[in-house]
Amino acid sequence: METEHLIFRASAIHGTGALAKHAIPAGTRVIEYVGERISKEESLRRCQKDNNCIFGLNATHDLDGSVNWNLARFINHSCEPNCDAVCEAERVWIVSHRDIEAGEEVTFNYAYDLEDYRRYPCNCGSPTCVGYIVAEDFFDHVREQNRVRLEAPEL
Repeated sequence: METEHLIFRASAIHGTGALAKHAIPAGTRVIEYVGERISKEESLRRCQKDNNCIFGLNATHDLDGSVNWNLARFINHSCEPNCDAVCEAERVWIVSHRDIEAGEEVTFNYAYDLEDYRRYPCNCGSPTCVGYIVAEDFFDHVREQNRVRLEAPEL
């Protein structure tokens, strides 16, 4: 599977990943994250069934990217990503925020909240990995929780 900028292969992070076919400059729209436009109510129902491919679009609708035609669903999470997910005019783009080398795995931060975060371990391998898939805003909190757990006496 390929797109203009990406080739999809086995990933060192998880399952199938997206690798840069060529050098990608910072600021490039790498791929559009496409899917089914659904109501917030339907989104909640699907999230409760462990659908992790949903992006918020606006106050009333979300985008479910768990569809076969959405190759962007294979882009893995990283605590030190090279791309961002950017919502513009109710479309979601994966945009490089730094130069990406040919063959480098393309990643973005899935930005999960803290609810049940321990259910989502991170395997990105970055030096700054916090061990769980969470938004960068929560990194310090998760690091503190990890420190407390490591220092807690065994019961």
